[in-house]
Amino acid sequence: MNLVARALPADHRDEATVDAVASTQWEEYTRNWANKTHPYEGIPELLDALQERGIAVCILSNKPDDFTQMIVRKFLSKWKFAVVRGQNKDTPIKPNPLAANQIALMLGILNGEFLYLGDSNTDMKTANAAGMFSVGVLWGFRPRDELMAAGAKAVIERPSDLLKLLSAASP
Repeated sequence: MNLVARALPADHRDEATVDAVASTQWEEYTRNWANKTHPYEGIPELLDALQERGIAVCILSNKPDDFTQMIVRKFLSKWKFAVVRGQNKDTPIKPNPLAANQIALMLGILNGEFLYLGDSNTDMKTANAAGMFSVGVLWGFRPRDELMAAGAKAVIERPSDLLKLLSAASP
């Protein structure tokens, strides 16, 4: 809804117009969301490497949970994820850290030992609010400056850089 409201001219942001445009946009998106969607370059190799090392991988999205699950089934079904979680009515969305905290608790990982990878300022704020190690990624849609300003403790350019970061952190 916020995206639609921001896209409309200020004099056309009444509730009825926003609802109508959002409904039309969602219908169109539902028909076409997967047409040009694919994992970023290097992500399949990263997921293979993390799985080989036995590192638990989770997905936390602000997209609706059913849609998040559908995306993972469609594009990431080759890999096992410890948790895949999207927005639901019982948990506030990021940057509220509740969902991230719940995931860490479910996995038995201390928040301070949890690496949180994300491509937005919202992700960095979530990780920091949860006391997790925030790593910004530049293959997403936000620049380094924005990720750093939002509290990224590290920023990486390519998925393979995560493996180097993990190796550097290992004793």
